[in-house]
Amino acid sequence: MSETVFVLNGPNLNLLGTREPEIYGSATLDDIAGMLEDRARELGLEIDLRQSNHEGHLVDWLHEAQAMGAKAVLLNAGAFTHTSVALHDAIKAIRTPVIEVHLSNPHTREAFRHKSYVGMAAKATIAGFGPISYLLALEGAHRL
Repeated sequence: MSETVFVLNGPNLNLLGTREPEIYGSATLDDIAGMLEDRARELGLEIDLRQSNHEGHLVDWLHEAQAMGAKAVLLNAGAFTHTSVALHDAIKAIRTPVIEVHLSNPHTREAFRHKSYVGMAAKATIAGFGPISYLLALEGAHRL
């Protein structure tokens, strides 16, 4: 039986591939899902990938990851990274390890992106490698 890794994506990530490609690249969320599913299969893992523009959905899915016994959560919270005490608290409230993921490097961008409420609670952060950030996070989750 495979272990499941939740891959949760926040606001505007449904627009990957068309949204500011100079920052986020041309890969779509479906492209990233396919890449993750291929690698997960090689590692004996299953991916449960979800996206929502609503903060509460992400909180509920973090709770669900623990309830379902997920191995880990890869979380790209998008803009909620920098604003959501609710996500911070949800990560702290569960035992399932959470790895924060970003396509770009927030520390090289606007000052308001330098603070991460998600990162303050997450086990680790991987950022700045484009879609490969997700693969690196998956590798980390596999080794937990």
